[in-house]
Amino acid sequence: MFILQDYTIAVIFCVITMFCWGSWANTQKLAGKEWRFELFYWDYVLGVLIASILFAFSIGSVGNEGRGFLEDLAQASSSSLISAIIGGVIFNLANILLVAAIALAGMAVAFPVGIGLALVIGVVVNYIAQPQGDPLLLFIGVGLVALAIILDAMAYKRLPGHGGSRGTLGLGLAILCGILMGFFYRFVAAAMAPNFEAMEPGLLSPYTAMVFFALGILLSNFILNTIIMLKPFEGEPISPIKYFSGRGIDHFWGVAGGMIWSIGMMFSIIAFGIAGAAISYGLGQGATMVAALWGVFVWKEFKEAPRGTNNLITMMFISFILGLTLIVIAGL
Repeated sequence: MFILQDYTIAVIFCVITMFCWGSWANTQKLAGKEWRFELFYWDYVLGVLIASILFAFSIGSVGNEGRGFLEDLAQASSSSLISAIIGGVIFNLANILLVAAIALAGMAVAFPVGIGLALVIGVVVNYIAQPQGDPLLLFIGVGLVALAIILDAMAYKRLPGHGGSRGTLGLGLAILCGILMGFFYRFVAAAMAPNFEAMEPGLLSPYTAMVFFALGILLSNFILNTIIMLKPFEGEPISPIKYFSGRGIDHFWGVAGGMIWSIGMMFSIIAFGIAGAAISYGLGQGATMVAALWGVFVWKEFKEAPRGTNNLITMMFISFILGLTLIVIAGL
């Protein structure tokens, strides 16, 4: 299987993760306006699984290092497989809760609370489990990225129609989302061997872990997304049968979005072997700023924003760049 040997390449992989995680949602904008997120999400989940299988049977099965996918699967312990599946279930629940929190409380509340909390919890939990890198630089860097996420939310709050209905339920869902999102990566990391070149029996390669993580997302989606379709937090209920009435292009963009996110996750856990879980996860969660870049320069979401918003956006990007720089230096 393909294994990274260099920290610089691992950082590049994490940056690719950041861009993938910050870009996949653009595919929803490219799908039809009548194609609700709940319907789009089914194809997104399928895309995550398809990409993980392609990785497993390609770069996860070539070369003389580590264990190929089928060999790794044959020796995998049930506890490792279950841990990866649980990671997928937790991620899926957190993702759906974030969408619900945005619908109830607005982007300006849900994003900084949910993603900011996930960033801090995720880095702390993964660093405790696998101490790697300079903790002072790492946590200062994480703090700066969290500040950038807050500034991003403040900028969105100034846009017309982005205030939301700051309900207590929406805030509570955002907090729950952040807690869950902060823990999903730990379950995936716990399923994998820490040393990909000399892998311990029973533990998984990143490629096997990714397949079972994706299976966890898919299996849980039959319950979680079905509930959201029938009892949505916003809009009218949707019959699951409506999924089959979608246009081919709508399904295409959903699958593409899932594959883009899956590429990011795959690159992150490949980098895990060199950079460590805390740094891999921390860099990946800078995706919020990548999404903001799309919003500012491509979708022109801030063109009608009031005076002073550009200052917030500028401070956001400065804080983000400084934070990422410190996270990278922390691993040297």
